[in-house]
Amino acid sequence: MKSFQSPKGTQDILPPQSARWVELVGRFTDLAQRFGFGLVMSPGFEEAEVFRRSSGDSSDVVTKEMYEFKDRGGRDIALRPEGTASVVRAFVQHSPLPPFKAWYAAPMFRYERPQAGRFRQHHQLGVEIIGTDDPMADVEVISLLARLYAELDLSSLRLRVNSLGDANCAPGYREQLAAYLEAHAEELCDEHRFKWALNPLRILDCKRPECRKVSAGAPRLRDALCDDCRRHFTDVLAGLDRLQISYEQDDFLVRGLDYYTRTTFEYGSDTLEGVGGGGRYDGLVAALGGPELSGVGFGAGIERILLACDADGALSPGEMRFSRGLDVFVVDGTDVGVALELCDELRAAGLAVERAFDGRSIKAQLKAADRSGARLACIVGADDLAEGLVTIRVLRGSDAHQQEKVGRQALAGRLYEITRSP
Repeated sequence: MKSFQSPKGTQDILPPQSARWVELVGRFTDLAQRFGFGLVMSPGFEEAEVFRRSSGDSSDVVTKEMYEFKDRGGRDIALRPEGTASVVRAFVQHSPLPPFKAWYAAPMFRYERPQAGRFRQHHQLGVEIIGTDDPMADVEVISLLARLYAELDLSSLRLRVNSLGDANCAPGYREQLAAYLEAHAEELCDEHRFKWALNPLRILDCKRPECRKVSAGAPRLRDALCDDCRRHFTDVLAGLDRLQISYEQDDFLVRGLDYYTRTTFEYGSDTLEGVGGGGRYDGLVAALGGPELSGVGFGAGIERILLACDADGALSPGEMRFSRGLDVFVVDGTDVGVALELCDELRAAGLAVERAFDGRSIKAQLKAADRSGARLACIVGADDLAEGLVTIRVLRGSDAHQQEKVGRQALAGRLYEITRSP
């Protein structure tokens, strides 16, 4: 019989590795709420036109990576390749009062070559602020991501920022860049040598040596910014300075989606690029049928963040706050199945509790308790049950193998006291 495996470009996350995912999402959730963001849960698929309008028909996301199909009703549907467009579509549909501050944690889907930290189904954390032009909204979004990485102790990541201008100054810059690229077209990489005119900014984002060499001599966007965009970017940088968030200006940071205007930013290191980033998208709400409102946000891949944690030795088991291990393993040596009641009582008291099944011997249950990682075992024998007592045994730590008997009524309190002690 055929043995099935997960599709190429996907992965199964099982315990204990999944504990780091729980921890990361928990920390992000807590942080987003501290910043005043509320959770938005949007569908995993949308009308394909949502992403065509937002990402741009010439973007790699639409032309190469989007999972697109017709459903049984003949509608053009696409799996969600990124989070911003879905949140903006939801904003347009439901018209919440701006400024609208949303966070999400969701799977995304892109048909691309699987590599370290990049999967065809990947998972993204993100925030959006819709309905304000204030450059301090840009700073708030960047500072949330900076705070997340600081609390994760990711010391190797650096922030790069840029401004792409707006509808007033960006077209003029594109004309300058196009003229420059036309003169150097033969020097570009094989992919862009004949496609640079579709979107000249893509060349600045290309990582191939040929395009990087050409880009080094290209006109600088910062020199073409209009007064409004220059002021906006200056205010963003001043806000980052006030919060003491280190950054470097990068004239080649354009990111891969066509909806970005003005501020763009990205975190990465010398060995790991693209560990979260985003920017402002002042025309996207209108492009999806809403009013002329601006927005700013970011997306950060969970897989990429965990790779950065591995590189920096961060998010170790001892640092877990949201993904807790087992507190107690109940060992039942009676014939009346007291473990069922005892587990329920202790879980109701807020403890993480596990037990064995299948009527195993006490010896087998104690082995299972040791393997479980629980700090304590609660052992109930027939004699203890008659006297209303439970034996607490320490399974690990400097006081391992120590035991004490506790009355059933006082058990939860005593366990809580032991498990919360250093």
